[in-house]
Amino acid sequence: MHDDRRITEQRLDRFVRERLLPAVYGRSVPLGLSSWEAPGEPVPAAEAMRQLFTPQEPGAAWGKAWSTKWLRLQGEVPEGWGSSEDTTVEIIVDLGFNSDVPGFQCEGTAWRADGSIIKAISPRNYHVPLKLLGGGLSVDFYVEAAANPDVAQGWSFAPTPLGDKATAGDEPRYRLGRIAIAELNETVWELNQDVWTLSGLMHELPTELPRRHEILRALERMLDIMDPDDVAGTAAAGREALAEVLGRPAYASAHELLATGHAHIDSAWLWPVRETIRKCARTFSNVVALMDEDPDFVFSCSSAQQLTWIKEFFPELFVRIREKVKAGQFVPVGGMWVESDTNMPGGEAMARQFVEGKSFFLKEFDIECEEAWLPDSFGYSGALPQIVKSAGSRWFLTQKISWNKVNRMPHHTFSWEGIDGTRLFTHFPPVDTYNAELHARELAHAERNYRDHGRGTMSLVPFGYGDGGGGPTREMLAAAHRTANLEGSPKVRLGTAKEFFLKAEAEYPQLPVWVGEMYLEMHRGTYTSQARTKRGNRRSEHLLREAELWCSTAAVRVGFEYPAAELKRLWQLVLLQQFHDILPGSSIAWVHQDAERNYAAIARDLEAIIASAAQALVGSGHTRFLLNAAPHKRHGVSALAVAEATRPETPVDVTEQDGGYVLDNGIIRAVLDSNGLLTSLVDHASGRDAIAPGQSGNLLELFRDIPNEWDAWDIEEFYRRNVAPLTTAEAIAVETTATGAVVVVERSVGASAITQRITLDAGAESLGISTAVDWQEREKMLKIAFPLDVRADHSSSETQFGHVSRPTHTNTSWDAAKFEICAHRWIHVAEPGYGVAVSNSSSYGHDVTRAVRADGGTTTTVRTSLLRSARFPDPEADRGEHTLEVTIRPGAGIADAVEEGYRTNLAPRYVLGNQPVEPLVAVSNPAVVVEAVKLAEDGSGDVIVRLYESLGQRSKATVLANFASSGVVATDLLERPLEAPGVDCSSGAGELLLRPFQLVTLRFAR
Repeated sequence: MHDDRRITEQRLDRFVRERLLPAVYGRSVPLGLSSWEAPGEPVPAAEAMRQLFTPQEPGAAWGKAWSTKWLRLQGEVPEGWGSSEDTTVEIIVDLGFNSDVPGFQCEGTAWRADGSIIKAISPRNYHVPLKLLGGGLSVDFYVEAAANPDVAQGWSFAPTPLGDKATAGDEPRYRLGRIAIAELNETVWELNQDVWTLSGLMHELPTELPRRHEILRALERMLDIMDPDDVAGTAAAGREALAEVLGRPAYASAHELLATGHAHIDSAWLWPVRETIRKCARTFSNVVALMDEDPDFVFSCSSAQQLTWIKEFFPELFVRIREKVKAGQFVPVGGMWVESDTNMPGGEAMARQFVEGKSFFLKEFDIECEEAWLPDSFGYSGALPQIVKSAGSRWFLTQKISWNKVNRMPHHTFSWEGIDGTRLFTHFPPVDTYNAELHARELAHAERNYRDHGRGTMSLVPFGYGDGGGGPTREMLAAAHRTANLEGSPKVRLGTAKEFFLKAEAEYPQLPVWVGEMYLEMHRGTYTSQARTKRGNRRSEHLLREAELWCSTAAVRVGFEYPAAELKRLWQLVLLQQFHDILPGSSIAWVHQDAERNYAAIARDLEAIIASAAQALVGSGHTRFLLNAAPHKRHGVSALAVAEATRPETPVDVTEQDGGYVLDNGIIRAVLDSNGLLTSLVDHASGRDAIAPGQSGNLLELFRDIPNEWDAWDIEEFYRRNVAPLTTAEAIAVETTATGAVVVVERSVGASAITQRITLDAGAESLGISTAVDWQEREKMLKIAFPLDVRADHSSSETQFGHVSRPTHTNTSWDAAKFEICAHRWIHVAEPGYGVAVSNSSSYGHDVTRAVRADGGTTTTVRTSLLRSARFPDPEADRGEHTLEVTIRPGAGIADAVEEGYRTNLAPRYVLGNQPVEPLVAVSNPAVVVEAVKLAEDGSGDVIVRLYESLGQRSKATVLANFASSGVVATDLLERPLEAPGVDCSSGAGELLLRPFQLVTLRFAR
């Protein structure tokens, strides 16, 4: 037989494009239009509908960036329309859509006149069924049209002013398209779905497989049967010609795909939070409408914050969602407040993501989510398995690791072992997208890509338009039903994530194991971009620690009213901003401006709460007390206590040397040359110099920073090849202070001015370096380097409830890919018997390199990434003033690094009063660190203490309550009693024998 395959395929493409698609709507009539422009920010529907609507010209340009235009659509359905068996009437609304996917351009919401939402209007889903209007043959409803600009611009990563309302411009960005009453021919629509499914499958099958040619010939027979001048009249015959190939059952061994509806709506990204709220309403109204049409359709919704917005701003829609939750179609998943970043949030914040998320779903829907659901976060902390299990969940799903640039994950279903040894059943869908359309190409890729064939037989497919929202469509559901049992295709079944996990768990009991973090080999720049957002996050986390500690202490000691509701509100706002495009710094300017305002408000409110609780504790008086919120003794004040601080007796000795200065407090000795570079740092206990011979610490380095793509997200390894060390000071001087000495160094680079304050306090075991920068660079990165005389084969970086070790060498491609790593408050490098810790107050990005010197010694260089200056999506990212603090502590072990991290991030807080305060709890072993002290969520007044083993070793401790307690129990993160290994509460105290990095929550009853 001659090969006419390409000819037939081209014939089919043209038929679909020119005949079939135009025939889906057989006839139409324009609607009458009137409109009203919202003058500023969006307004509630009821307010908009009260405005004066004026006639609207069809096809007119509309919508300056971020504006809202309300349209009123009115008309009458012509007599007889929709009366035949295979036709229905719909309203089609084209707001000026382009061919790109939904969520990144204009979109709208259809509203009834009574203020209830009908559904969304978006690209690829721009129809409104007449039956949803409830007005018989009369059409009268509203469309709230949002002129959201296309910030992505085809993913060119070119700088754009569109991400800031102040610079986005006033010109209209869209032009109204067809807005009409139309008659949908359901047979033609169904034929189009048949063709879409079969044509897609055909192109995925090998040319030597008979099945491919059977489909081709069936499509050819359909083309021969169809009358191109009467598509509607011959569509039924066309469907009949395809029925036999559509009815062939799947292979017995075909991979099973459980498809669950999804819309990964970014809580902010290339749009502000205020727009996300509307995106959620659009998407959720879409899926509720789809559920009414298809009882098999199931939708997975992962973010408690987004449903909280719906409850607050769209209560009528929330009621409908609650009904669908009861019906088992709208399914909460994930159990988190938002789909957060997992690299940078602190331990308690990561725990609270689950506390707040799961609590919301339990309260509102009586649903406990058993899976953690994070398809798009930028890598996954090795602490997550323990946190997820401690929240009462048992499974984990991610997708993003498919973005790795170098190494491919060896499994799709596996057991993930965290830093403490906790194992978590994990699935990584081989479809490699969380925005699937259920196209044959995606289904075939999932089957071919699955790395566990022979042991597992199934994987999960989240389908629906995401990122900017939209969700599943009726076309996707049609595809799912057609591929449920179709020869040559994986078997697609609609269902829930829980169904998948239960079945996968049962069929695959002997799982392979992945140990430690799941490092994403991309988006490493997110550890540093938008430094103000990161500083706000770190500061907020520690203020919340202080506020809960002192309010709990005051409640127990003096009957202070614990501000539970206000603390919950502030926690939820901090958790929102840990969303995986806010905290990482990968959003438009508007988002980060909002974040900075929010952080300022959070700090103001928490400072007021702390001041009120502190005053209640110490009373009125003139004695100066230190409130020590750290889990370690400070200035003679016990951990978590309030008392008078002691002053070190040995002052700081300052001598001038060759234009520089030598600072010595009897514990450490620091030598700064005439350019403010740290040429020597000796701890007197060891007598050893931490700085490598002939090199200098406190070395600011300016790197060229132009990634290949994803500017705010990515750092490429080649950045290291273009570096300018800032070795010259414009001025250097020394100041004495009440606590020690400060060397002030003035520098500049390009258009940026830099002032460093290098501090050594009396009694301090570390040297502090504060770098104030008026940052005006573009596409540059600023790091601070410490070349250390240490032969370290790995670095240790703080993560949630512990630390993670990473090799300093590049033996394998997995090692080499980790050229930029994340650390929380500290990073530590060591050889046996000696180590150095570098702490920070707001930075996360680091790199550690090693070199062997001519003298045979090894230099291990630790760099902290201070600032970047990406130009997309925010062209002005990080410009302006910043202050970034680091400390370096020589002769430090891991315990010292842990203490230094808290010291750097909890500034001394003093208050005047008349009485000291004993800590609520005492822990006998400093290796076991108190991360949080708070009152119980249920309002009982019980005291909750969260602790973890911090050194990575087996540790024993006793936790005593310093207040009247009727008993203590171990609980999960949601404060529900459980049996915790190594925890004995029978004596009335917490007797702990903890494994490395074990997390424990204790509940002391009052």
